[in-house]
Parts: sequence; C-alpha cells; structure tokens
Amino acid sequence: MPRFAVVGVPGNRRVTLFQDAVRAAGLPAARVVSWLDVLRGEAGFLPGDTVRMDSPGEDAEVERLLRAVGDPTRVEGTALWYARFTAAVREVERAAAAAGAVLLDDPGDVAVLFDKRLCHGVLTGEGVPVPASPTSGVAAPVVRDWADVRERTADRGLPRFFVKLAHGSSASGVLAVETAGPGRVRATTSVERDASGRLFNSLRVRRVTTEREVAAIVDALAPDGLHIERWLPKATRRGRATDLRVVVVAGRATHAVVRTSRSPMTNLHLGGERGNLGEVRAAVEAAGGSWSEALAVCERAAACFPDTLCVGVDLLPSTGWRRFAVGEVNAFGDLLPRLTGLPGSGAEGLDTYAAQVAAVMNTARDHRATTTA
Repeated sequence: MPRFAVVGVPGNRRVTLFQDAVRAAGLPAARVVSWLDVLRGEAGFLPGDTVRMDSPGEDAEVERLLRAVGDPTRVEGTALWYARFTAAVREVERAAAAAGAVLLDDPGDVAVLFDKRLCHGVLTGEGVPVPASPTSGVAAPVVRDWADVRERTADRGLPRFFVKLAHGSSASGVLAVETAGPGRVRATTSVERDASGRLFNSLRVRRVTTEREVAAIVDALAPDGLHIERWLPKATRRGRATDLRVVVVAGRATHAVVRTSRSPMTNLHLGGERGNLGEVRAAVEAAGGSWSEALAVCERAAACFPDTLCVGVDLLPSTGWRRFAVGEVNAFGDLLPRLTGLPGSGAEGLDTYAAQVAAVMNTARDHRATTTA
C-alpha cells in the first residue's frame, strides 16, 4: 500500500487534514517535507514514497523567501513568487526522481495552473467554456498598464471585465471593472492603496469610483503580469451572485460547494457565504439545464491536467442556470473542511483529502491485481 510524503507547511491545517485522512485509511502517517527545506535545497524522499504537494501559504518565512516581501498583506511580488515557486516545484521533482518516489502533482501542470493566462489558453484549446479574454495563451501580448487594458477590452467589446494578477490567488489584486465611455469607470476590489502607492490586500470589498484611481491600481499591478477576462453575468440566488467550487479527484467530480456574495467576488474570506447545493441543483434542473453536464464541464477542465491527481474548478453558472463556464482551475483548491462527497461520486462519506487517499489506494490495488494476475 502507498506510503505518503506531503510537501507543505508543518502544522498547517491542510497538512493536518491530510494526515487525518491518511491515518483514517489505516496507513502510516505521511512524512512531512517542509517548503522551507525545499527552498533551502534540503528536501529528501524515500524510495517508493507517494509525494503530494500542498500550498506553501500561511507561512511568513516561506512567503518572504518566495516574494521578498516582509508584509504578507502586500499585493506586489507575485511574478517573483511564481518564478521561485515553480523552481521549488522542479526541485521537488528532482529530489523525488532521485529517490525513486512518485509525484501526484505534475510540475508542468502546476506551472500552468499558477498562470491564469496559460491556464485560460489550455482550457480554450481543449474546448472548455471560459470567459472571453484578450490575454489568453502563450502568444497573448503583455499588458503593461491601464491604457493597454482599456485598448484590449475596447477591441474585444468588453464593457464589464475582470483584471486579475496572472499569478494571484484568493482574489488578491482582482478588480471587477465596469465602463461606460471615457472617464466613466468604476471597479469593485479588495485592494487598498496607501499614500506612497503601495498595494495591500484587505478583507473589505470596496468600490473605486474614479478612472484615475482604477488606473493607479492597475498600473501598480501590471509589472507582475495581468490577465483580463469578460465579467460574465452570474446566476443569482436570493439576490446574491452564485458560483461553485468543484473538486475533481482522479478525473471525477467528487465534491462541490456553493459560494454566494453580494459583490462580484464570492471568496468566503471576503464576505462570501456558503449556499445550499440542493437548491442550486434544483434551479439548474428547473431551468432545463443539466447538473450532470455542469459536473462534466469541471471534469473536462481537470482532464486538461491529467498528471495531477486533484484540482479545484471554479464553475460559473450563467444567468438562467442553463449554461456554465470555468473561471479558474486551482492546484490547491481542495480546502473544504468537513465537506463530504457528492452522491454517486464514489466519495460519499469522504472529505476531499480522504477521497485523494482512496484514489491512490485504489490505483495501488489495481496495480497489484494486474501484476499478480
């Protein structure tokens, strides 16, 4: 049976929840390899280890080494973070290969998943429905400033659009922008700008009502790389914009949580709330849509990254509940404590971590059966 090693932040809730799942499956506790050890070139694995990478977040020293920013609330530095993190992932790959260990997360997939432009391009190329974007794919021109944003969105006929950091997460640096002619611009964002022009993440979503302020924020974000996409009108429940995080494990949609908000960002840490999944399924069916097709869209998105065991897909239901698009695919989108699997998913009664452990164990059983037949 598999022997796990997890690359993460020791003591972090993600690592703790995964350890709980490993022990509940009757397996020895996973060996924990810290991201600090990886960044210092000190990571080591054992022959036969099954290696799972988890988020390097929520560790101030790791954040400092990756972003060279002392204050974790600062927005800037994501391009450096991406370069150093993907190098660290390649170091995990090297150390695992040297030990004869097996990775559950493909380094190439991780590099694409943490670049919204590349990810959007891969999804588009595979026919997965996504919001229209002028920055999609490898060949897309670089967005240098607000003037570029205005030009690209005007060319594509996008009066409402999102501006996102190419390597951002958790809505860091996101602006939901509405335009109505020259000078008539407003945006919704959680970014705060101080008197010296430095940007900070806030837990307060606010409205920016002048083009000058929107331009100042975008110009400060642009050196780290920007992605632009159409602001799709989402379906609503009780006056709240609604989307879903769907976890796909080993190619199958296993878990789903509804997120609702009165702002364009549904992230729970920004005031979003969990909605009722049964109500959403009923709304989809009542509108003549297909819940199974909604999950199939998520599985098609995950299939673009076949060498990575688990991804979290942000699914955007359109107004009317009959069509769906994929907003993002997340490498570490499985932190949904106490949520158990969807009916018929094969993960009933299991949380997202237990579902991943079970998938690895099933693969090991199948391999054993094949080799002994």
